[in-house]
Amino acid sequence: MLRRLLWAFTMVAVWMGMGPAAQAGGVANLAPVAPVMACASLASIDLSGATGAKTDLAASEVTGAKPYCRVTGTIAPAIQFEVRLPLAGWTQRYLQTGCGGLCGNLRIDAGKAESCTPVTDGSVVLASTDMGHSGMGGAWGKSVQQREDFAHRGVHLTALAAKGLIRAFYGQAPRYAYFSGCSDGGREALMEAQRYPQDFDGIAAGAPALNFTVQNSFHHGWLAKVNTGADGKAILLADDTKALHALALASCDAMDGLADGQITDPRACRVNPAQILCKGAYEAGKCLTPAKAEAARLIYQGARTADGKALEVGPLMPGSEEEWVGVFVPRTPDGMIGSAMFAGDTINHLLFTPNPATPFTPQTFPFTEAMYRAEEPARALYSADNPDLSAFNARGGRLILWHGWADPHISPLNTIDYYERVGAKLGKAQRDGFIRMFLFPGMGHCSGGDGPSEFPLLADLMAWVEGGDAPQAMIAHRAGQTGEGVPVGISGGPKPEGPPPGMFPPRKLLPPRSRPVYAYPQVAVYKGAGPVDDAASFAAKLTAPVNGIAAWIGAGR
Repeated sequence: MLRRLLWAFTMVAVWMGMGPAAQAGGVANLAPVAPVMACASLASIDLSGATGAKTDLAASEVTGAKPYCRVTGTIAPAIQFEVRLPLAGWTQRYLQTGCGGLCGNLRIDAGKAESCTPVTDGSVVLASTDMGHSGMGGAWGKSVQQREDFAHRGVHLTALAAKGLIRAFYGQAPRYAYFSGCSDGGREALMEAQRYPQDFDGIAAGAPALNFTVQNSFHHGWLAKVNTGADGKAILLADDTKALHALALASCDAMDGLADGQITDPRACRVNPAQILCKGAYEAGKCLTPAKAEAARLIYQGARTADGKALEVGPLMPGSEEEWVGVFVPRTPDGMIGSAMFAGDTINHLLFTPNPATPFTPQTFPFTEAMYRAEEPARALYSADNPDLSAFNARGGRLILWHGWADPHISPLNTIDYYERVGAKLGKAQRDGFIRMFLFPGMGHCSGGDGPSEFPLLADLMAWVEGGDAPQAMIAHRAGQTGEGVPVGISGGPKPEGPPPGMFPPRKLLPPRSRPVYAYPQVAVYKGAGPVDDAASFAAKLTAPVNGIAAWIGAGR
């Protein structure tokens, strides 16, 4: 009887990531596994049983410092995917990376891999997918199947296909499976935890577009609408964001006890653009006209109905102003307002059946409660807002949520709201046993910004899953220059074809900086001595309790 109990305990421990392969306090020391078949032979593997659909494959070896077997495939009808399997030294791990925006491109992006040896030494299997269509536009939305593929099927079936290839190539399943994505990749990450909790042991969801339908209709539509004048030209321009950012820092930078060019927690910050109204002629970068001040006020306010009801979880945060450039603030009056394009693609191609007979623009789109209700079927398909993660928790899953306070695309209040709603659903104690959330001051969308934005995300996730070492703090770094700006939804860099010329202006040089970023709700505070750009000069402080569940039209859904 005792022997059977010991065996049962061991099996449960292995299943939950605490078995003999795991080591306390760090990434497990897993024995490398060699392939049991030739790379080219993978092209003839039948994965239809694993994916539930016809799956075509091609395989070839890629040479170099870290050689791997590259398998590309198509899961019917049109889900393209790629898997990279190390030809030597595979350490029994699988990492799938997310795709941003409306996807439509196949790119493996294992970002935030600082100190993560399995990724940096090429000993992990990598994969990603285009989610069932090509191109960043939304024309594919006329297909019901492709809508489902984008919503959740493409990522899930890619995980099943990759695991099938791993079993065939190495003769065993991966010991640990991970997913990491930012922006829509963050939505994909949460969708996996919600719909397919058995797919991954550890998930990192950055700046998740979890409220997808609201994000790509009311949020971006509002930003485009309020920054477009009656003449069709942009009101706020790139130079104006400098004046607004200076105002935000003057108003709120020192609220944490240290004026250091970044706002630790901007939720308590209030910026009044009317304070920098021009007293004479307009001076770009120094003051605002009444029209510019009103546009800024409405941006800080966020999308609302005519009678004042909030149509989104929360607006963009003070301190994000210079990140607005290239999203909904162009450099010239005739420049492109990206948010109009983002909203138009989704509203006119993805949200309704049939699509609107007359395409909406931000100026004609109804910012009403009725329109919010009309989007409900699309929300049920695309949005990853279900707080019930009990199945993911029960299988031993671990989730890291992360977001930049200066994100110009997706308000970090969405992520806080989701974290709080999970706590309300499961209980805070249960939530805190398998979820950590990190909020990065001054960081833009997935990267860049004035604050430190590089940190050991994947290393900490693996250490938590494999060694039980729950991350309490991450040391974030800022290089000698801020990010150049990242197009919507693309984590880690620009679109493959590159952004429009001049869309993202050169950024000012900033000195290197390191800061600890503590698991929410703790924040880093200056000790009172030492260099302000050195993480060692800061300590953790518990913030006052904040009810992060938002009061908006979608609350209580």
